[in-house]
Order: sequence, then structure tokens, then C-alpha cells
Amino acid sequence: MFDVGFWELGIIALVALVVIGPERLPKVARSVGRWVGSGRRLISALKEDIEKEIEVEELKQMVQKETRGNVVEELVGDVHQTVGELNRDTQKIMNENRKAFESDNEEMLEPEKNDGK
Repeated sequence: MFDVGFWELGIIALVALVVIGPERLPKVARSVGRWVGSGRRLISALKEDIEKEIEVEELKQMVQKETRGNVVEELVGDVHQTVGELNRDTQKIMNENRKAFESDNEEMLEPEKNDGK
């Protein structure tokens, strides 16, 4: 972030020593150190929170994609099941009609056989 080298820090320390004085400089240095430390912890916590939020968003997107895929698969399965049921019902109706047709034909043919005897 800041590109501060050794010489810049030395100049800042010398100016602080002159402005603040040697008696209060250790207390001020400790306070500045605490502020810098708490600032770093705050920035670190913010980075972690942002990373967690990004991870949560990515997981939500993955779940949505997976859910959409599952819905399509379920729909395809339901369609296949419905088509299978329709085929079975159609076959059942055709078999019933065939049997009814055959029994009607037999009934129609029986009187002709009885007449011939």
C-alpha cells in the first residue's frame, strides 16, 4: 500500500522526536502501534468476511445450477413415466377391445353353425 523505506521511517522518527519530545515519544509510539495493529486486524477481518461472502455466493450459484439440472432430470423422468403409463393403458384397452371383438365374432358365427346342423 505505502512504499515506505528505511530512510523515510528514520526521517519520520526524527521529526516525531523533535515535535513530541523524548518523554512522550514512547507512549505515542505504543499508541500508534496499537492503532496500526487494530487497523491490520480490522482489515484482516474484513478480508475474511468478504471471502466468506464470495464463497457463499459461489455455493448458492452452484446449488441453483444443480437444482435446475435436477428439475430438468425430474421432468424428463416424469415424462418417461407418463409415456410408459399411456402405452400400458393403450395396450390394455386394445387387448380388451380385441377380446370383445373376438367374442362378438364367435357369437355371430355360432348361430350359423347351429343352423347348418
